[in-house]
Amino acid sequence: MAEKLSTGSGGSLSKDGEKGDVAYDIHQMRSASIGDVIEMVDTTHGQFHRSFTPHQVHIISLGSNIGSGLFIGTGAALAAAGPGNMVIAYLLVCSCVWAVLQTLSEMTIAFPTSGNYIDYADRWVDPALAFGAGLAEWLGWTAIVAAEASFFDILIQFWANESFPKAASLTIFVVITCAIFVMPNTVFAWFEYGTSLIKIGLFILIILLSLAIVCGAGPEGYVHDGSTWTDLPAFKNGFSGFGRAALLACWAVGDQIFIGIMGGEAQNPRFSMGHATKLVPYRVIFVYMACVIFITVLIRSDNDQLLGGSGVTASPFVLAIQSVKIPYVSSILNAGIMFGILAISAESIYLSSRILRTMAVQRLIPIWIAQVDRRGRPVRSLVITCLSAVVLTYINMSAGGVVALNWFVSITSASFFINWMIVAFTSWRFHKTLAAQNDPLFSGLYAWKSSMWPLAPVWLMSICVLLLICCFYVGAKPPGSTGTTANNFFQYTIGILLIFSMTAAYKLIFRTPFRDPKTADLLTGRRKLTPEDIEQLDAYYRLPTWRRFLTYVKLW
Repeated sequence: MAEKLSTGSGGSLSKDGEKGDVAYDIHQMRSASIGDVIEMVDTTHGQFHRSFTPHQVHIISLGSNIGSGLFIGTGAALAAAGPGNMVIAYLLVCSCVWAVLQTLSEMTIAFPTSGNYIDYADRWVDPALAFGAGLAEWLGWTAIVAAEASFFDILIQFWANESFPKAASLTIFVVITCAIFVMPNTVFAWFEYGTSLIKIGLFILIILLSLAIVCGAGPEGYVHDGSTWTDLPAFKNGFSGFGRAALLACWAVGDQIFIGIMGGEAQNPRFSMGHATKLVPYRVIFVYMACVIFITVLIRSDNDQLLGGSGVTASPFVLAIQSVKIPYVSSILNAGIMFGILAISAESIYLSSRILRTMAVQRLIPIWIAQVDRRGRPVRSLVITCLSAVVLTYINMSAGGVVALNWFVSITSASFFINWMIVAFTSWRFHKTLAAQNDPLFSGLYAWKSSMWPLAPVWLMSICVLLLICCFYVGAKPPGSTGTTANNFFQYTIGILLIFSMTAAYKLIFRTPFRDPKTADLLTGRRKLTPEDIEQLDAYYRLPTWRRFLTYVKLW
């Protein structure tokens, strides 16, 4: 007979549930006004290690999601949308970063499980929604690896002048990306830490150079007076141009779910996620909007060398530097961007494998995929993810490689904002569950709650609905096109159609239950603050305000 463990919140949780036998390590207990709450951690298939220090999370948060989408993909947005559409589109999408992290962090801090929001969708909404969310996230991030591989080849050819075999550059890329995960998790943590420092330095260099070029620096420099906004349409291609820029911004800004997944393996999730939630939105908005504004001033939207144009594909920043003949800097930027692309690719493999493993633990996919080795690596989900990424990468070798790249970007964009919608809805169900069970989660010591809730999930859902409209509109009427083609329509909508159809099919086939807030799980994976956590938080909040501010910008 199954042993029943009291949750102290009006329900019970069985060791022998409908998802199979699960061994729990009952290792923490705390007192609450509603009774004893026991934290349970599934150890049947191994456990992740808490491999990220708070300082590593801080630095990685500063540099995460700065990759080809910023350094190269912004050129495609400018070419399709013009400067006015581009600025508005990126500003709206960047605002979603604040909303995503506000919404996700309060769940992650209380339940820091790797693959977190897939778990949350299962326990508070519906297993079918968890399956759809996991499929979308895994598909989107795996496609990113293939997209980054294409840009890696572009950067190689910048030096090689198209003389270096594409197969060789793609092979170098996938070997480096996958080899990182043969080593312990700490190697990945330090790799992301190091490349984040490089990206931060690269961004500072780009901002300073862009400002100097705007003011007339360079052997052939001239003062940029904003004529790029007035000589050509600022709102190029109307709503279609805006939609294309918004979807590229969604891909470029990246899915901030990565911060939440990393927080699930952080040593002090309360400190690390609380810190990142304040830091990352300001960093993203400042980094992206500063770069976007400089791009719109430095480069004309009809430049045929922008990504998607008729000429040689290039970074708009490299184009700006070459146009005023500043020597050597283009190669420095090219090398720095290569590190950024490798870092984003590694993030993609890391996150995708955790998502796949979480789905396996929840019995959404075969359980044998869930195995974690003694070093804390989800070996089987890593192998599946790496092989899938390699296959997608070599699709770029076909004659339609550029077409494949566009499909990868479209699939990723769709998967990101669909998951943002799922996070927003899950947050509402989470609060509904807390209220139904009178859970005092937000009244505990150093409890963390989203500012002005439900503003963040409402804003997030609103922008995502707009992005959904953009997908179908651009699919039907692409920028610069005179008509609709089946290929273009499905390029922009395939991700949406696949995710929604697979979620609906899973619901119908397995007849999954819609979770009842009165009995939904508020126990498994719930983390009590350790004495070390409390000591670190006490020390932090004893600091004067100016010292706490400096912790957000220090790099040492």
